Amino acid sequence: MNIAKKAIVVGATSGIGREVAKELLRKGWQVGVAGRRLQLLEDFCRENPSVAIQQIDITGEDATANLQKLIDKLGGMDLYLHVSGIGFQNVNLEATVEVKTAETNVVGFTRMVDYAFKYFKDNGGGQIAAVSSIAGTKGLGVAPAYSATKRFQNIYIDALEQLAHLQKLNISFTDIRPGFVDTALLNDDEKYPLLLSSEFVAREIVCAVERRKRCKVIDWRYAVLTFFWKLIPDFLWKRLPIKTSKKTKEDKG
Repeated sequence: MNIAKKAIVVGATSGIGREVAKELLRKGWQVGVAGRRLQLLEDFCRENPSVAIQQIDITGEDATANLQKLIDKLGGMDLYLHVSGIGFQNVNLEATVEVKTAETNVVGFTRMVDYAFKYFKDNGGGQIAAVSSIAGTKGLGVAPAYSATKRFQNIYIDALEQLAHLQKLNISFTDIRPGFVDTALLNDDEKYPLLLSSEFVAREIVCAVERRKRCKVIDWRYAVLTFFWKLIPDFLWKRLPIKTSKKTKEDKG
């Protein structure tokens, strides 16, 4: 148990991020939470008075300055946990949807994890964890930008890990890949296979973080599924009628 260690969760106003923040508090961490929706952050703080809060929109140029404000409020940071993200089905390739997804899941993600990397480089080390998705395993035709941006996150974490090793830094990385999670954004009257509760996912995430797992697919059924996905040849993959949700399990927070 990492008692008194300091964790910052970006994307913690609802869903997975909120449950992870609650689980970290339960396990004895000091926690700072961030997201776009200030009212929800304030509500969380009223329920959990020990937390530090900071409004952050990861697509804004002031995002890293606001992250530093949260670090200062918390008195440091041992774990940076990135939960923020968006994703949609977009079979018509609406440009605004694809670009918005890339701005959040690529530009915003890069901006935040790079700042965390530099902070840990300057302060003796730490841990960067990110909630990506099993969608990064293969390109999903119904959600091109979403699956591609999640793959970007997987590879970017790989690259940062190698960079940390080259620079002899004490920074560890955890790539967390859930499947469908029962959050408000899946409330569209569709039925989803292998649906996971946000509470279960939060427990699995915190367990993976505390054990410093390099990559964690949640849960074992999705681990089996993605293992076989990787084995499917491209000429067969393009013929598979894979369907995802209209909105993914993630939100910018």
